[in-house]
Amino acid sequence: MSSAVQDLLTLLDLEPLDLNLFRGISPQTGWQRVYGGQVIAQALVAAIRTVDASRPPHSMHAYFILPGDPKVPIIYDVERVRDGKSFTTRSVTARQHGHPMFSMLVSFQVEEQGLDHQAQMPDVTPPEELPDEAEMRKNLLPSMPEPVRRYYERERPIEMRPVEFDRYGGKKYPDGNFHLWFRTTGPLPDDLSIHQSVLAYASDLTLLDASLMRHGRTLFEKEFMAASLDHALWLHRPFRADEWLLYAQDSPNLHGSRGFARGLIFTRDGTLVASVAQEGLVRQRRE
Repeated sequence: MSSAVQDLLTLLDLEPLDLNLFRGISPQTGWQRVYGGQVIAQALVAAIRTVDASRPPHSMHAYFILPGDPKVPIIYDVERVRDGKSFTTRSVTARQHGHPMFSMLVSFQVEEQGLDHQAQMPDVTPPEELPDEAEMRKNLLPSMPEPVRRYYERERPIEMRPVEFDRYGGKKYPDGNFHLWFRTTGPLPDDLSIHQSVLAYASDLTLLDASLMRHGRTLFEKEFMAASLDHALWLHRPFRADEWLLYAQDSPNLHGSRGFARGLIFTRDGTLVASVAQEGLVRQRRE
């Protein structure tokens, strides 16, 4: 297992403080604020730990209230809102410095049988035919903006292979579609809840950046100030986050310095395993 994946698993292994109360830490990467996907994933872990394993989570809806401080722990307070015959509901509030900084509702359901259909997976270049991380560093990074280079040069728990990787060089995509293959850089334990939490972590990595595809821009540019405002995730079917997943993203709207983006996540065989939606701040800095 890579050290970055082990660090991610440690990040998701919350410390129990009391009944319904957990503490999470942040990696000391030098970032000015906590990565939103980390808080989503940790809050999901906190909620899962208060529900029987026979009821997996199927949806979560979150709001980011204040920027997270990576220098201090995050306290996750779980409220057991409802325990019904079929559905269970949990409310998770994350606090720092005595104030709520994040809030999320999570719904769980017992397994049921019924009718079935799903969206079709886009026909895109497979991950083996795209530049891997070594090729990106050797051939593509020298021509990319400095923030992009710094990001790809770090060891990360999630390997990403963007299909439209030339967008980072300024190419515009009028249809606004952005496709990204991702997986962890090492194997994960055989525990569905871990794979769900890792997917929740990864779901926030690039989604808001999709709002700039039509403009040939990227949030790596210093001109932009970006922050997630809310995040919704629906889990449809079982999957493994240490195997390739395709994240098909698009952005129907960008207005008032708020970008709205959505995504569908598929396995290699075309199974739709999750859907995501997010609105975030995409503000151009003013002189």
